Amino acid sequence: MLSELPEVAPIDDPHLGHHLGVWRPIPLAWATAEETPRLTTLTTLKRDKPDYFFSDRYKEHWLPALRDLVVTRFDAQALETARARGVSEPMVVVKEPGSHAAEILFTLFPGSRLVFLLRDGRDVVDSWLDAYKRDSWALDEGAYPTATHGRLHLVRWLSSVWTYRTEVVRAAYERHPASRRVAVRYENLRADPARELVRICSALELDVSEERLRSIADAHAYERVSAAEKGAGKIVRAATSGGWRQNMSAEEQRAMIEIMGDKLAQLRYIPGAVVAA
Repeated sequence: MLSELPEVAPIDDPHLGHHLGVWRPIPLAWATAEETPRLTTLTTLKRDKPDYFFSDRYKEHWLPALRDLVVTRFDAQALETARARGVSEPMVVVKEPGSHAAEILFTLFPGSRLVFLLRDGRDVVDSWLDAYKRDSWALDEGAYPTATHGRLHLVRWLSSVWTYRTEVVRAAYERHPASRRVAVRYENLRADPARELVRICSALELDVSEERLRSIADAHAYERVSAAEKGAGKIVRAATSGGWRQNMSAEEQRAMIEIMGDKLAQLRYIPGAVVAA
């Protein structure tokens, strides 16, 4: 929605965090482990090793160079967008899916602003499972859908990913100055998108009228998307909460709660699911 504001140069899913935050253990090792491993990233695991490229010991040398690389890359895209819109100094808004690297990203850009979009982890896992099934929008040509017999491993992995990312982003949020951050719950965004857009624009110091934001929200409403362009397997799927209760087995629901239950409780989501015996 912010892409409709001329003064904003949006960068959608650069996956910078995935390059900087390689998972350990990898999914294959996770799936074959006897017990559920503790998830972390290579950067966290090896930060105290002097031979590791992103070692803390040499941070003063690689951090400025890495920042220059990211700035140069984003500038190229942002200025191209700005020229097309007749804007000289755009605000660059980056939607980064690799949020498990939030610590290093905000070390690179301590003066930036943080929009923390939070959603019930059970709905997130349910959405990911839909994305990885046959004929889904997320599977590139040659990619293989999730097999039924492997779903439980995937549920555990995705639950751990959600928990880890949520912990890391929440920690970054708590460290960030209150004047440069805003937390937005998906459920509130769905209930009243214009109100949440007002909060986001206020945090970003974007002067946009509430009327304009309501118009943008209305234009992008789920209800306006054609039936052919939304539903299972599509980028625009359901725009609801709680679908995991119908879409996931009792065993899968228990696996989710086992891993993310404490975090769901901390974030005031209902920590337990009604699971059939």
